[in-house]
Amino acid sequence: MIVISAASGAFGRLVIERLRPRAEVVAAVRDPGRAPEGVPVRRGDYDDPASMREAFDGAALLLLISSPELDPARRISQHLAAVEAAVEVGVGAIAYTSFLEADTAATGMTEAHHATEQAILRSGLPYILLRHPFYSEAFIPRVSGGELTSGTGGRGLNTAFRSDLAEAAANVLTGQGHLGHAYDFTGPLWTYPEVAEALGVTYREVPDDGPGPMSWINARVRAGALEKQTPDLERVLGRPAETVASRLRAHRAASAL
Repeated sequence: MIVISAASGAFGRLVIERLRPRAEVVAAVRDPGRAPEGVPVRRGDYDDPASMREAFDGAALLLLISSPELDPARRISQHLAAVEAAVEVGVGAIAYTSFLEADTAATGMTEAHHATEQAILRSGLPYILLRHPFYSEAFIPRVSGGELTSGTGGRGLNTAFRSDLAEAAANVLTGQGHLGHAYDFTGPLWTYPEVAEALGVTYREVPDDGPGPMSWINARVRAGALEKQTPDLERVLGRPAETVASRLRAHRAASAL
């Protein structure tokens, strides 16, 4: 039995959709009323350790999907409680959706993920670490007035779509030889100017020095921080990952129908 925590979120639903034909799956959710359909449901709230012990009980594999909580201290507390619950009920193995560079850095985006990875390693449980990049959905370019704009300086992004990352998770959870491995998933490197050219529209760089998370991320892009590439995602998928340009072309074609 595979238990998926935080299963009512967008990523959890995609994983369950891909796992259902292949394995016995249980959805662990904070609010059973929002649970995915078609699978057994257990209440498993990251802020309620007793509920997590009940939700994880009997799991041969637990996919611990990271909490949506933004405050690092609270997120760490939630994740460590989940790992402790998994140890207490004796789950067979734990897979965790981490973030790129969480093994080497413990600041900003990686702080909670680093602490969670370390807790999993200390737990003694067999493990799989699935380090994600940023999701491509948050970066889909929008063409307006025949042009595409960004503040990324033409540098590359290694984002990946949730659908590919969910399929990769399902492949790992149902495949052999993955225990004890950490995967650094990166999507095909892309730039906004390249996408503009592929779509046949003009690209224009715009200033982006205001407050907000996207401005911070764009600054990271301009510094080349999102250009890391590994073959892990393509290998686990058994095919190339979807590109941003192909997704946009598909949307354009569908809109034209």
